[in-house]
Amino acid sequence: MALNESLQKQISDLLTHNRVVLFMKGTRQMPQCGFSAQVVQILDKLVPSYETVDVLRSPELRDGIKEFSQWPTIPQLFVGGQFIGGCDIVREMNASGELPKLLGTEVPEPVTPTIIVSEAATKALGAAAADASGDSLRLKIDANFQYDLSFGPRELGDIEVNQNGLTLLLDRPSGGRANGVSIEFVDGPSGGFKINNPNEPPKVKQLSAPELKTLLDRNEVTLFDVRPEDERAIARIAAARSLDAAGQKYLLGLDRGTPVAFHCHHGIRSQEAAQQLLREGFRDVYNLKGGIDAWSQSIDPSVPRY
Repeated sequence: MALNESLQKQISDLLTHNRVVLFMKGTRQMPQCGFSAQVVQILDKLVPSYETVDVLRSPELRDGIKEFSQWPTIPQLFVGGQFIGGCDIVREMNASGELPKLLGTEVPEPVTPTIIVSEAATKALGAAAADASGDSLRLKIDANFQYDLSFGPRELGDIEVNQNGLTLLLDRPSGGRANGVSIEFVDGPSGGFKINNPNEPPKVKQLSAPELKTLLDRNEVTLFDVRPEDERAIARIAAARSLDAAGQKYLLGLDRGTPVAFHCHHGIRSQEAAQQLLREGFRDVYNLKGGIDAWSQSIDPSVPRY
């Protein structure tokens, strides 16, 4: 589509008056997609303030920024009026140190974490290393504290941990989440490697539609709908508040111990919103498995499926 002059001026003015601008789905406090949430997490650690623009509030802007940057996806990061890239590029630049340098942020030297590997785990990993074709043992801990223990090549900026004669490599973000980690190995059909991490935050709890209905009937949870208004116009759960600007303000004003649940169409966007809420300090957070589609099928067939 051709970018009209009014929209071009709107975008140009935003970039002129704000050094760091992130066009994203949702807001800084409540991202509405995982890629936007990842960029927000990176920027939150590097700069005290930056401007965010929620493209879900304006289909015209959502399409217009793609035309403006000639980049097909959201989020999009601009620094000093220049387009930097989307989520993958931002992550790569952050890992290499290029993004902190661009933003003028001083990054401290990484601290080598303390990791305890049990004798059984050391033996099992040593045996696996014999078939690894010279690759190194790597531990990755992502922003959601999902773990990947595997073999791969060394990478620039790796942190090296030596334990029981075993060398373990971590990228910098993983190293910052790994202090105090213990790795065990349990033999048997239901065994395997077990990782315990004292830094791991509370997890989002999954609810089936019947379980959510029970909590709602008992008034034991506050439910939020993360979908945009066009989807809410098609189908909605009566008890759910919209996570629009007013809904976000109400949500973030709640006590951090309040039980809160989220839903979307199929449970993916709401999972991201729930994880973001945990990062805001909430401790009792739920996600509706299968979203409003599951609610329609098992609780209220009068709610349209789409």
